[in-house]
Amino acid sequence: MKASASDGPQRRLYIYNRTAPDLAGYADQLDIEREWAVPLARRAEQGAPDFGSREELMDALHDLLDAEQRGGPSEDERFIAEDASLAQFRSIVTDFAVDGLVESQSHLGIIRRLPAKARTAVMRVLIDEFGCGNDDQEHAQLYTKLVAELGLPTDLEYYVGIAPEETFAYINLFHWFAERAPAPEYFLGGYAYFESSVLYGFKCYAAASERLDIKNDKYYTEHLYIDTFHSKQMQASIRALELARPVDLPKVWAGVTMTSDVVVAATEAVAVRARALAPLAAS
Repeated sequence: MKASASDGPQRRLYIYNRTAPDLAGYADQLDIEREWAVPLARRAEQGAPDFGSREELMDALHDLLDAEQRGGPSEDERFIAEDASLAQFRSIVTDFAVDGLVESQSHLGIIRRLPAKARTAVMRVLIDEFGCGNDDQEHAQLYTKLVAELGLPTDLEYYVGIAPEETFAYINLFHWFAERAPAPEYFLGGYAYFESSVLYGFKCYAAASERLDIKNDKYYTEHLYIDTFHSKQMQASIRALELARPVDLPKVWAGVTMTSDVVVAATEAVAVRARALAPLAAS
């Protein structure tokens, strides 16, 4: 796996995040993040409400999650749940494979940046993500079983060559949060949001799997089961950080909103690409 000058910036960044780049590659990596993630974070932080306490921020997070859930599935989510053909769903699974086949590996860098109790809360989540030591239950392995059932390759490099920039951006954002963002608060906010939003965000994929009679749907159903616990742990990690030192609340909120935006953009991108298969699927 090697980045090429002809690759888009997010594909290059994804490859750098998964390899040991040379000096030129590392410089390119930092340049991409400086031009993309840094200004996004700055704008999100400047737009954060003037929270008086962590409790106010958590109330705002719950309000955001409630509003998203009450709003019902987006048009893209409804399409995935109700209308996507098997060929279209295969396209969606294909486009998200650069995440699913390596799930949570982008998060590992955060561990060394957190004080003990906050680190422990995050580790409880990551231990589940990696199957509690059981290879068959690791979330990446669950995704591997899904792509295999759909007749798709299980080699990550295949998907790196074809995934859209928007899905690379989702994984790259968490690499930046975990490893190079100026404070761990961005990661804690982003992951707290994501683990909570999955509880409704993944319903469309589980519904599509059931409708299309896909047997290896546990990648989706496991998230709908376990992420209630994960959501509580990530909120506990923010509380634990506050016990160790003052928390930069605007940075936590920036992580929330940046993650929400990148998930929406990725979902829209894969749905657009899947819909483009409709004439072919019907022929």
